[in-house]
Amino acid sequence: MEWNIRDKKVLVTGATSGIGLASAIELARMGADVVLVGRDPNRSASARDQVASAAGKEVSFLLCDFSSQKSIRALAKDFLERHDRLDVLINNAGGVNKTRRVTEDGIEATFAVNHLGYFLLTNLLLERIVKSAPARIVTVASVGHRRGTMDFDDLGFERGYSIMGAYARSKLANVLFASELGRRLTGTGVTSNSLHPGAVDTNIWSGAPGWAKPIISVLLKPFFLSAEEGGQTIVQLAASPELDGVTGRYFEKKRAVSPAKLAQDTALGARLWDVSAKMVGL
Repeated sequence: MEWNIRDKKVLVTGATSGIGLASAIELARMGADVVLVGRDPNRSASARDQVASAAGKEVSFLLCDFSSQKSIRALAKDFLERHDRLDVLINNAGGVNKTRRVTEDGIEATFAVNHLGYFLLTNLLLERIVKSAPARIVTVASVGHRRGTMDFDDLGFERGYSIMGAYARSKLANVLFASELGRRLTGTGVTSNSLHPGAVDTNIWSGAPGWAKPIISVLLKPFFLSAEEGGQTIVQLAASPELDGVTGRYFEKKRAVSPAKLAQDTALGARLWDVSAKMVGL
C-alpha cells in the first residue's frame, strides 16, 4: 500500500516555533493527526491553536524539557497512555549554548538536548512505532555535522568548550544515530532518516554570544530560508510516498546525499549508540 500521511499519528518535538511549527502545520493540513511537543505551556498552547486554525482540525500538545531525562521519560509515558499508535516521530527539538552548561543529569547541555533527547525518546517509543509499521522516524540534523568530532574521552567539552564545536558534535551524533537506527530496524517496516533543513531563520541561535548576533543578522539573514521553506524536507521525509522503504540516509535540499566521512563510520555509530544508552540509563 502506498504511503499516505492522512490520518497518520505524527509526534513533532520542538513544535512551538520555527521549522517544527511550520512542518506541523503542513502535515496537519495534509490530514495527519499531529501531536505537538513543547517546553513552555503558553507557547505550546499557542502553537496548538495556530496548527488547529491552519488545518481546520483539533490538535493536541504535550510538554517536555529535553534537557531533563526525567521529563523525556514523562513525555513518553504520557504519549503511550494517550495514543495507541505512532506512525511518524519527528525529532526536532534543539538548541545551542554560548557557554558550557551542565544539565540536572550531569551532561553537557547541547549534547543532552540535541542528541540524547532524540535517542532516549525514540527508544522509549520504539516498541509502539514498530507495532504501527509501516512507520517513519525523522531526525533533524544539520550540515554543521560536517565540522563535528566525536571524542569519547571528552564528549562534554570539559577541556575547551566552544558553541560551534558542541553544536557540530551534537549534529554529527544525530546523523550517526539515525543511520544506526535504520540498520537496527531493518525488516521491521520502520525507516529512519536524517536531514539538514537549510540555513533557517529561526530562534535556535538566540543562545549565540552577543558578538555573533550582529554577524548572523547582517551577513547571514539575507540568505536564510523561511521556517516554511526549511520545514519542507521534514515534510518530505515524513509524508512522501516516494520514500517508502528508504532508510539510513541523510538529506540536504530534499535530496539524499553522502554525509561527512565520520558520519558514515558504522563502528563509530555503534559505539555512540552503546555510550548513549549508558548515559540515559537504557
